[in-house]
Order: sequence, then structure tokens, then C-alpha cells
Amino acid sequence: MKGDSLQQAERECRRIALSHYENFLVASVLMPGRLKQPFYNVYAFCRTADDLADGSATPQQALRSLEQCQASLDATFAGRPPAGIFTALAATIEQFQLEKQPFDDLLDAFRQDQRKRRYETVDELLDYCRRSANPVGRIVLQLAAVDADREALDRSDQICTGLQLANFWQDVARDHAIGRIYLPQSELRASGISEDMVSEMVQQQSTPPVMKTVIEALCVRTQTYFDRGEPLCDHVPKWLGRNLRLFVGGGRATLAAIRAIDFDVLRVRPRVSKATQAGLILRSLVGR
Repeated sequence: MKGDSLQQAERECRRIALSHYENFLVASVLMPGRLKQPFYNVYAFCRTADDLADGSATPQQALRSLEQCQASLDATFAGRPPAGIFTALAATIEQFQLEKQPFDDLLDAFRQDQRKRRYETVDELLDYCRRSANPVGRIVLQLAAVDADREALDRSDQICTGLQLANFWQDVARDHAIGRIYLPQSELRASGISEDMVSEMVQQQSTPPVMKTVIEALCVRTQTYFDRGEPLCDHVPKWLGRNLRLFVGGGRATLAAIRAIDFDVLRVRPRVSKATQAGLILRSLVGR
């Protein structure tokens, strides 16, 4: 019966994973076969928690659902996984001796999204990325059995933080629509931009030069995260290096798409073209 329940849980994890088209799922094509199911098991947890955070009717309901998810995670690491995806996650935790902290950090970031909608400084935003993005990279390093020293962990964190920040600068208007502003308030004020002005810009779907200057500076700074993280690609198994190059390339392509519209992110959401995406995947597949 236990084997049957595990197989059923793994099928559910595959269903959740393969029903979402995201960069991490594209990257799974480059993974060794033995790692695909464990990857799906971890992804299903991340996706489910993310959906609880962003798909709930109210922040209060989201917090209650995330607390239940935390309780299920705690039980899973204690050897008492609830039925469903946590049964599959428990098998992966045991097989790879995964650490609990990255999973806790992710849930903590999801809870923070319900309580905190503004970030005063870049450092505050980076602390959020430390828990919302960096844990994913660290879990993948554990799945890959990479002997991650301090330098390797730092480079992984740089890549994940860069991806999160690039997404923020791409989605300023979308985030504003759900009440969130990830642009650091101190940087906006230094340029003479108030929160009311941001709302007016979004409403008018226009990015004035002063806001473009802020976005451009943030993009330039974000580029340095990819520069610092990319050397990790040469110090991990080849399949993982190809995946990391795919992510770094995707992050840089997002920044390039923002530049291509002259940083006018409030008028139109910058997109990485299908041709560019295909090129990134092809270069990863051939190891370039």
C-alpha cells in the first residue's frame, strides 16, 4: 500500500509540474533521467505553496493556508508526511538528505508577501530574494550532489537573486495591479518619485524619463549578479552547468528586452521572444 501511495503521489507531482510552462520545467529536459522525478516532487511543493500565496481570496486566507502548508512540511521532515505530494517530497528528502531550511525560507517569503507590499531599500529587497529565490538554487545543488562550498553557494545565490530582480523590473505594472511595489522606495524618492506618482504612471501606462532612469540603473545593477554567478557553470556537473547557463541567459535576455523598449515597462511588458528562448535552449543543449 505504501508503494502504491508513493506512486500515486509521484504521478500527482508530475501532473502539477508538467501542467506549468516555466523556465525550471524547460530546464528539466536537460536533467539526467534519475533526477526528473525528484525534481518534480520538489517543484510540486514550490508550485503548490506559491499558488496558496497568490491564489487565495485574501491575505488572511493565504496566511492560514500557508500555515497549514508549513505544518505539513514540518511533519514531512519529522517522518510523518501527509498524503499527496508530501509523500513524494518525503521520499526525495530521504534520498538526497535535503536540508529543511531552504523549504522554510520559501514559505517564510510567501508569508511575507501577504504582509509586506513595499521595500524601503535595496538591502530589504535582497533579504526577500534570499528567502524567495535563493533557496531554489540551493535545493537544486543538493539534488545534483554538488559539494557546495561557500563560494559555490554564493554564486548560486547571485544567479537566483538576479533572476528574481529581473522579473521585478519586467513586471512593475503587474505587481502594482496586485498592490505590490518592489522598486526600492529610497531609490524612487532620491529621483523625486512619490508612490502617488507611480500609481499615476501605471494608470497612464507611460514611463516618464525619470522613472526610466531608475529602471535602467536597477537593470545595470542586476546584470552584475549574473556576471558574478556565471562562473559556477564551470564547476558543477555538465548537465547542471547547461541549466545554469540557460537561466543566466534567460535573465540577461529579460534585461535586454527591457532595454529594447527603452525601459518603458509601464507602457508594455517586455518579453523575451520565442526565437530568443529557442536559441537559449539550443545553446544549452549543445553545451555552448
